[in-house]
Amino acid sequence: MQERSSVGDLANQLKSELNRYSPGGKLPSSRALVERFRVSPVTVSRALAQLAAEGLVVTRPGAGAFRAAPRDAGPTVGDTSWQEVALSADSAAELVPRTVDASAVVATLAAPPPGVVEFNGGYLHPSLQPERAMAAALSRAGRPGAWGRPPVDGLPELREWFARGIGGAVTAAEVLITAGGQSGLTTALRALAPPGAPVLVESPTYPGMLAIARAAGLRPVPVPVDRDGVKPALLADALRATGARVFVCQPLFQNPTGAVLAPERRGEVLRIARDAGAFVIEDDFVRRLVHEDSGPLPRPLASEDPDGVVVHVCSLTKATSPSFRVSALAARGPVLERLRAIQVVDTFFVPRPLQEAALELVGSPAWPRHLRAVSTELRNRRDTMTAALLLNLPELALPHIPSGGYHLWLRLPDGTDEQALFTAALRSGVAVTPGRPYFSAEPPAAHLRLSFAAVAGTAEIAEGVRRLRAACDEVLRA
Repeated sequence: MQERSSVGDLANQLKSELNRYSPGGKLPSSRALVERFRVSPVTVSRALAQLAAEGLVVTRPGAGAFRAAPRDAGPTVGDTSWQEVALSADSAAELVPRTVDASAVVATLAAPPPGVVEFNGGYLHPSLQPERAMAAALSRAGRPGAWGRPPVDGLPELREWFARGIGGAVTAAEVLITAGGQSGLTTALRALAPPGAPVLVESPTYPGMLAIARAAGLRPVPVPVDRDGVKPALLADALRATGARVFVCQPLFQNPTGAVLAPERRGEVLRIARDAGAFVIEDDFVRRLVHEDSGPLPRPLASEDPDGVVVHVCSLTKATSPSFRVSALAARGPVLERLRAIQVVDTFFVPRPLQEAALELVGSPAWPRHLRAVSTELRNRRDTMTAALLLNLPELALPHIPSGGYHLWLRLPDGTDEQALFTAALRSGVAVTPGRPYFSAEPPAAHLRLSFAAVAGTAEIAEGVRRLRAACDEVLRA
């Protein structure tokens, strides 16, 4: 954190002094800046790179940094209106036009303005991330010899580690290493469903997966879930009605409801899919964010599937950092070759140093310590947010308190304007996630998703709920 702050401070200081130099004038050398500001050479290099990206300086290897010439009025503005026709032409010929809309995903990736409580985040707060362990792992992984081309399927030792985590009869030969869970889901959907096909999804479900499906020209069809996961009878009905050959689900700590697929439904879901000749894409995205009081976790569906029905996706990202994008796809049978082919065509392979760093991290004593610490902290944060909501916002229904994951799913009073509440909350200094993007069809009611993992601690949770109370007073009593 200190390094990032020093870079910004130095860049701002240099920016304030640029008027001392004429256009083309040379700035002090990197060595002089290191001595003057008592920072590292890396900090100087990054600060100059930041100014260069802003067009304020020009760096010339071996010569130094120079003040950039003033920008002219800018290039001639062209006419890009022709692109509207070009981009819509292919969609017009498709049975289900593609909709490339990343807004719901970007909403969880963009940092809120300073001072706003982040109840809309999808990743661990930096204080919960194993930053030192990741830095040490990456340092060890960057040794000479680790920069060559890895096997396209991934490092054998890493594939073996993921296979052991899945369990059952899954072997390392049936695992592919991918660059994050989003990449794994994209590969799986492209492999299993042709453009124009229906794909069954839980309702509500993860907006990022809906965005993937629509961008691929697929037609998401909702199958309702309750606190015990997807409803098998409705899944069977949907498969018969649509002829779909793919069902995407999150059996463990489902996003956004937090539901866990009940034991009596697990085998039924697999049987229904197998009888319909359909694949189940199992997004096991948050298994390592279990709360301290959860008890034993059910195994992945893939561990109970001898027939190749399940294509399993799991990731290290949620338990580490948004930038630690290492995940796995597991499948058996002919579909594995199709998954491999799409993975290679799209990305070639996951960079070897990142795979090596993942192996270093999960094999270190720091890894189990980190998971235990996060498990305890997430339970404390969940309990703090739950108690604050029940006390201060009893009109917001909380049908299920999860024992894993990083968020709560709230139903708003009937007739609530979800977007108005979202806007009022932001004015009050708290960022929340509206429920509408989680539904592939008309939602049955208005909802909010509140994350307790992306904030600094329990005090910030209490403050965020207080601010949300003010927003609710503004909207619900209007």
